[in-house]
Amino acid sequence: MVLHPLRIVRALVAKSFFLVSLVVFFSPFTVSLSINLVMGLLSRFALSWSLGENNRQQGVITAAKVISLIVMAPILVAIIILLAVVLGIWILIKCMLNMPFGQTNYLRWISDVGVGKFEGTQTYTASGGFWDWLVQQVTTRPLVSLVVTAGLLVAATVPFFSIHTGFAGISTFPDELESKQAFLVLDEKFSFGEVTPAEIVISGNIASAEVQGGIESLKVLMANDNAFGQPRDVEVSEDGRIALLAVPVSGDSSGDTSIGAVTRLRDRYVPSAFVGVNADIFITGETAFNMAFFSVSKDSAWIVFPFVLGISFLLLLVVFRSLILPIKAIILNLLAVGAAYGLIVLVFQKGFMTGAFGFEESPTVESWIPLFLFSILFGLSMDYHVFLLSRIRERYDQTKNNDEAVSFGVRSTGRLITGAGLIMVAVFWGFATGSMVGMQQMGFGLGVAILIDASIIRIVMVPAAMKILGDWNWYLPRWLNWLPDFRVEPVDLKTPPGIVNN
Repeated sequence: MVLHPLRIVRALVAKSFFLVSLVVFFSPFTVSLSINLVMGLLSRFALSWSLGENNRQQGVITAAKVISLIVMAPILVAIIILLAVVLGIWILIKCMLNMPFGQTNYLRWISDVGVGKFEGTQTYTASGGFWDWLVQQVTTRPLVSLVVTAGLLVAATVPFFSIHTGFAGISTFPDELESKQAFLVLDEKFSFGEVTPAEIVISGNIASAEVQGGIESLKVLMANDNAFGQPRDVEVSEDGRIALLAVPVSGDSSGDTSIGAVTRLRDRYVPSAFVGVNADIFITGETAFNMAFFSVSKDSAWIVFPFVLGISFLLLLVVFRSLILPIKAIILNLLAVGAAYGLIVLVFQKGFMTGAFGFEESPTVESWIPLFLFSILFGLSMDYHVFLLSRIRERYDQTKNNDEAVSFGVRSTGRLITGAGLIMVAVFWGFATGSMVGMQQMGFGLGVAILIDASIIRIVMVPAAMKILGDWNWYLPRWLNWLPDFRVEPVDLKTPPGIVNN
């Protein structure tokens, strides 16, 4: 028998995880995320082998491209570097093991430093220890454990149903910002809407009497609304087909006052002033742009949410060949995301303990937060879930004992999931310590959700739910037997982990 190089790589990765975590803790977001994902990927890899057109639009497009490059480049570099190092170590160790008269000495050294374990010794997946004790406490009363934790997460989700999305606006900016100070002076001395007026674009025969009459009627209607200031002079294009009428709007361009004013302008004043007029009227400006952004964000959610849930279900169904596990995974992940949503509303919108955390209270939650958090959190949560379930599935294939497989899966992945979760919590909390409300909401939501997922979900709810379901966890209808089977063949349980037959 010989020591398989991939088992040495797996152990080296596990032994060095703590040191890497310290480095990651002080790294920027992209680097830490890269190492986190790569470490999980390599650990899982080793374990598997061991078992056998305008300026605004152009700005948005450019920003999206730059952000994607900033995020993807470190991940690709980290993957290349770490794969090169791991493969180099693998080749080096394999050469040493094949050297004449050297195998015994190297095996003894590897055993001494804890990389390999031999007959009569205990492996890192042996029963007992903290994780086994924790699983035993949870599975002794699985229904109570599941109901209590689910109740807590549902209670945390309740505030989400009173969420009010929007843009935080200038009022939530730090007072020391020069831009905010200038804005407040402008608000006091002049019309606040001079900075971000509503812009009314009229397309038609501008010189015609009916169009001119419509413009004058619109000015009269807006003059009777205190939310609008004195309209500026009408600007007309050279061909006389396009006119621009700008009118100041009181209030922050992302606030309820300005949004309500533009809504009245669009729904009431323009249709009334231009009734029967042969012209097309468009409302634009900063406030109108914000309103469109809110609308697109809400409409996109009904596309993104079902798509992500559906793809996740199908992938888990194929990977684990179980109809129950994907449903359970999606429900648990939704509980974690929902709790994060609710806590964001409770802390920022309701003002609960904002002073203790050093956060800025805001009447709204940034409109991009729900969709952004769902996409990021569901990916990370499913990542941790797959780590855990894959180990449980492999053990169940070996023993056909559901309870023992659950205990084995938790203790063999507990350190990895907990360490990865703490890394991400620390990184995300760095965003929450900033002075901008949007960054605070993002960092707080991501950190809380990952903390819930890596603790309550993975340590309590998953073992409790799998204990209650028993062998039903692995139920697959006969009509789905055509699905491909990607499982690795179970290894001989009599062979100690770390040793494979020659």
